Amino acid sequence: MYRSNVLVCGGTGCTSSNSQAIIAKLNEEIKARGLQDEINVVQTGCFGLCALGPIMIVYPEGSFYSRVKVEDIPEIVEEHLVKGNVVKHLLYKETVRGDEIVGLSETAFYAKQHRLALKNCGVINPERIDEYIAMDGYQALAKVLTKMTPEDVVNEITKSGLRGRGGGGFPTGRKWSFAAMQKADQKYVCCNADEGDPGAFMDRSVLEGDPHTVLEAMAIAGYAIGASQGYIYVRAEYPIAVKRLQIAINQAHEYGLLGDNILGTGFKFDVQLRLGAGAFVCGEETALLTSIEGNRGEPRPRPPFPAVKGLFQKPTILNNVETYANICQIILNGADWFSSIGTEKSKGTKVFALGGKIEHTGLVEVPMGTTLREIIEEIGGGVPNGKKFKAAQTGGPSGGCIPAEHMDVPIDYDNLIAIGSMMGSGGLIVMDETTCMVDIAKFFLEFTVDESCGKCTPCRIGTRRLLEMLDKITKGQGTLEMLDEMEQLCYYIKDNSLCGLGQTAPNPVLATLKYFRDEYVAHVVDKKCPAGVCKSLLTISIDPDKCKGCTMCARVCPAGAISGTVKNPHVVDQSKCVKCGACMEKCKFGAISKS
Repeated sequence: MYRSNVLVCGGTGCTSSNSQAIIAKLNEEIKARGLQDEINVVQTGCFGLCALGPIMIVYPEGSFYSRVKVEDIPEIVEEHLVKGNVVKHLLYKETVRGDEIVGLSETAFYAKQHRLALKNCGVINPERIDEYIAMDGYQALAKVLTKMTPEDVVNEITKSGLRGRGGGGFPTGRKWSFAAMQKADQKYVCCNADEGDPGAFMDRSVLEGDPHTVLEAMAIAGYAIGASQGYIYVRAEYPIAVKRLQIAINQAHEYGLLGDNILGTGFKFDVQLRLGAGAFVCGEETALLTSIEGNRGEPRPRPPFPAVKGLFQKPTILNNVETYANICQIILNGADWFSSIGTEKSKGTKVFALGGKIEHTGLVEVPMGTTLREIIEEIGGGVPNGKKFKAAQTGGPSGGCIPAEHMDVPIDYDNLIAIGSMMGSGGLIVMDETTCMVDIAKFFLEFTVDESCGKCTPCRIGTRRLLEMLDKITKGQGTLEMLDEMEQLCYYIKDNSLCGLGQTAPNPVLATLKYFRDEYVAHVVDKKCPAGVCKSLLTISIDPDKCKGCTMCARVCPAGAISGTVKNPHVVDQSKCVKCGACMEKCKFGAISKS
């Protein structure tokens, strides 16, 4: 029995900040003091507060250390682990309240969260199956195999009200029931772990922190629909997730929890990994299944739907990582328990990857129906640097912008669609007053144009024409008529594209046209970018009354556009200026401005 357990985040974010070196140094210092039998170092998945990494928590005290450096380890080991004195100056500031140190659950970031899908992330070592089992792991699988029929399982998931967390929000139980009704010699259970939205990392974090929950849920799904084979389609850019998934698969085989005759019940189910090349279009289910088959990831017409003819033309169910992460808890705690969380039509919780202009970047999991204001101002800590909130983008390139006027709308599938956005997989990017909404629409459309598979003309050509018009507007070459043309083209693309990528690609344009049309008009009529972002519409100038002639601006200008002599006001040659802003950043006198 260890007297102390030291949990260190081993997710991608903290690993990139050198958490592996911290773990190595911890073990070195502990061994040097002969404390290996007293102190246990545990590499976990993501804790959620990604901006504060590397993160370390010492139990049983629950002391939360943030932005830990390798050079901090000797002090933490000597003072805290040996002498029992918490090192206050290294603690996360919100856990220190005068002389009192509070637990992580009492901080603003965690207080309103309800962690279901992220239940084990940051709690267990994802590379040890015993730790997962200690947290009731594989109990749900045992329950369905010994106490429930396949019909019982489908009915329980249906009754829970769980909807797909990958974007569309289709009822999970209904999808499973369609596949269960099919007669076939082979069926498949697939997991979408491709997660291609810019700024989204929810599924990656679950795979890195709790891979067994996905394997167990897929086995339950296999039992429910009569499938014996599962595939996890995960992007190759997720090396830590891929590694831990393979470790988990191997361990589950060793324990008889995957393979033949699972738990002596005669049920057979196996899981294999398939690595994707990071194509956004493979987030569409038929394109993903085509890619698993070894072909170019292109969507195919529906119907038939995958539940009838999916992978290798056999009945198939496909859910994303977060959807599977809810299955085991529904089986163990019951459908009524799960459906008591959330709203009438959107049950349970939702994980969001909170990013952009926000104080606390990271992963948050809240009950459906939580307002955007609660997420941004209370959990996320608000917009930094005294700036005003302007909008939040949900659903990535497929979603839309939620303006400040809708901050108090409860977030669920139907409410977001009603205000011109969508849930998507869960990316939530916060924007402040310095963000140009025309530029944001252009950014997401550039992504979609690059990721379009090109199979259908409305998406292949239509999105490119839309991008060309946006590009002209950001350069001051647009017209008011162009705004109406863009709107018409958006609806044409939505109505005629083959798959969800094209059908949702115009959403960021439509949402920004709806809520921020005045910014489009300013770009077109006034030839100005109100946020000062679009370079072609900017003018960098130096106020001669404030300029001290220090020459710093001239020295940092990469284009040689600034001239002047020492102690005399400088001037900007507009024909040479590239609007990079380097001069503004370096000016100590506030003499340089953009307009």
